[in-house]
Amino acid sequence: MSEPVVVCTWGAAGQGLADEVAETLTLAHRLAAARATNVRLVIAGDLPGGAAAAAGNFGVREIVHLRSASLAGGDNEILTSALAKYLASEKPACVLLAQTFDARTVAPRLAARLGAGVVMNCTDLAAEGAAILATVTAFGGDTRAVYRCSGASSYVFAVSANALAAEPGTGAAVPVREVAVDLADVKARVRVVERAKATEGPRLEHAQIVVAGGRGLGVPENFKLVEELAAVLGGMAAASRPIVDDGWAKPSQQVGLTGKITKPALYIAAGISGASQHMVGCSAAKTLVAINRDAGAAIFRYARYGIVGDCVELLPELTRAVRAKRG
Repeated sequence: MSEPVVVCTWGAAGQGLADEVAETLTLAHRLAAARATNVRLVIAGDLPGGAAAAAGNFGVREIVHLRSASLAGGDNEILTSALAKYLASEKPACVLLAQTFDARTVAPRLAARLGAGVVMNCTDLAAEGAAILATVTAFGGDTRAVYRCSGASSYVFAVSANALAAEPGTGAAVPVREVAVDLADVKARVRVVERAKATEGPRLEHAQIVVAGGRGLGVPENFKLVEELAAVLGGMAAASRPIVDDGWAKPSQQVGLTGKITKPALYIAAGISGASQHMVGCSAAKTLVAINRDAGAAIFRYARYGIVGDCVELLPELTRAVRAKRG
């Protein structure tokens, strides 16, 4: 049996495992089966309640809990050092991380310290003999590329959010091995002046209905038209990066390469041109509806349904129609 496939996570809170970790474990389980090995879950910092039971449903054989008082601050430099110190002694061939905001900086730094290769934006992993085939999003999400990873002693793979559906099975709770990590010699290089407040309530990346607005809304006040339609549909309002940058919407509402990656049943894009950076965040929608005044807008190449018109005029009409339909 070869070395286990290792999945690393941190910053957990509450019960069980985060959705993106469950997705990553699903992919790790498939890869481990193809390589005739098993999965090990490494959790740095707080250990969520019920993690042992949840991990057993994804073929995990063991949880390694890395403990250090220094990890409480959530600094990425300290976190990277903790993972590197543990993994350097284990020398796993495959390390997987869910590509969260923090993982975008941790993954390459971790790979550098381990002398490993690193592949970001993964949507699938498969075994080909001793090599690993990594399918990734490329060119801003417009296409997919497959990298054949061989030659390095180990690789770090960052798995894109919503790249696949979590597929838990049934399994018994797994043992937890406590590992104390000495981080006394590690100093944080970034000082947190003010910590961002955690978003409360439903998460945009989990919404089944998303209504997103862009520059075509014209003025900031018109973003309320997006929010109103989202509300009557029972969905969530979202935005393209340009209007988030201009303060029309919250950063937590941004969809795209540097924002949230969504996978809803319905995505309505109002006044959005369809730039590749935005499409990364919504191209996985089962049904995409585009509203744009420009009949040649790129968004129509991706849409199942397209409406050529002014979204400022059409959004209120759609809201009224939905309200009338629902009585």
